[in-house]
Amino acid sequence: MLTRLQRAEDEWGGKNKLIDQWLQNRRTLLIHYFKLANLPPYDNKDSSLPEPEGVHSFCNMLVDYVSEGHFEVYDQVVSECEKHSDDSRQVASSLVPQIAKSTDVALDFNDKFGTKLTSEDERMLELDEELSRLGQAMEERFAYEDQLLDTLHKKVTAELQTNP
Repeated sequence: MLTRLQRAEDEWGGKNKLIDQWLQNRRTLLIHYFKLANLPPYDNKDSSLPEPEGVHSFCNMLVDYVSEGHFEVYDQVVSECEKHSDDSRQVASSLVPQIAKSTDVALDFNDKFGTKLTSEDERMLELDEELSRLGQAMEERFAYEDQLLDTLHKKVTAELQTNP
């Protein structure tokens, strides 16, 4: 996921302030996810459960990220695609429902872990399994988001080359 993010930043970074902010928020979310899931390069030799406050903080970031996508970024990207051609609009419109599937998984995760937890809360014992499920959904989401950005980027680049 971090490698995909780096490619996205290399490809689309610096071209749009909203996209840059969105990719930075993705990076922050992924770093917190990797720390929470105890994954490299943020793995910790201590195999204890994460702090409940860290789980709560991650849930807030997760909801902010998916909300930003649905209520700010996707609308802008789809609008830009509509300006460029019907085929790019159709591609963009077909990707948004695919992205929405992972939103449901993210919101389910937040519903389960987003409230204040304690170290003794039994939900914490389900955290690893739920993080794995969330990670798979978010990886798919990032792939669809990147396709959405790529669709826009290709259309804008093609127009700039034909209309210098």
